[in-house]
Amino acid sequence: QAQLVESGGGLVQAGASLRLSCTASGRTFSSYILGWFRQAPGKERAFVASIQWTGTTYYADSVKGRFTISRDSSKNTVYLQMNSLKPEDTAVYYCAARPPGGSASEFRLSDYWGQGTQVTVSS
Repeated sequence: QAQLVESGGGLVQAGASLRLSCTASGRTFSSYILGWFRQAPGKERAFVASIQWTGTTYYADSVKGRFTISRDSSKNTVYLQMNSLKPEDTAVYYCAARPPGGSASEFRLSDYWGQGTQVTVSS
């Protein structure tokens, strides 16, 4: 059974950097769109970034210029490099995978999701 597992979260101060990783197992996602979402306390899950198999990337306006998504298909892994972190970036971060097509920022609950990793940014 396919599974996504995130890692790399933690507690950092504002201005610091973190790199999240999400490794897939159980199947290959080389042709899939891979994405990162986040959910802050009391808020809905929100799109952060996604990357197509071609390498084309998409970002939420709130993270453009600070976050970078990348993928290593040989390792079945997607990364999220987060720089210049702000307290408002505090959230549980989830990775997701779905077949290509449609809007790059829209993932369904029926797609593949990881269990999430906590990122906390202190001021």
